[in-house]
Amino acid sequence: MKKIKGIIDRFEEGFAVVEIEGETKNYPKDIFPKDTQIGDVVYITGDKVEIDKSETKKLAKEIEDLMNEVWKIKLPY
Repeated sequence: MKKIKGIIDRFEEGFAVVEIEGETKNYPKDIFPKDTQIGDVVYITGDKVEIDKSETKKLAKEIEDLMNEVWKIKLPY
């Protein structure tokens, strides 16, 4: 069975909405570990889900760095 890498986008009415290669797909929320959060990197194999905490931290750092670069204020003096 194929292992699918995705990122938790949001939770809606019993579903986890997972972004996979730029598209979203709904999965039953009850197949995810109870501590799954928005932004977690997950690997889905059938009805088994693993959270990759190290990949999640790496992604969060990349996003934070990008936001800091975008919002960097350059004063004119």
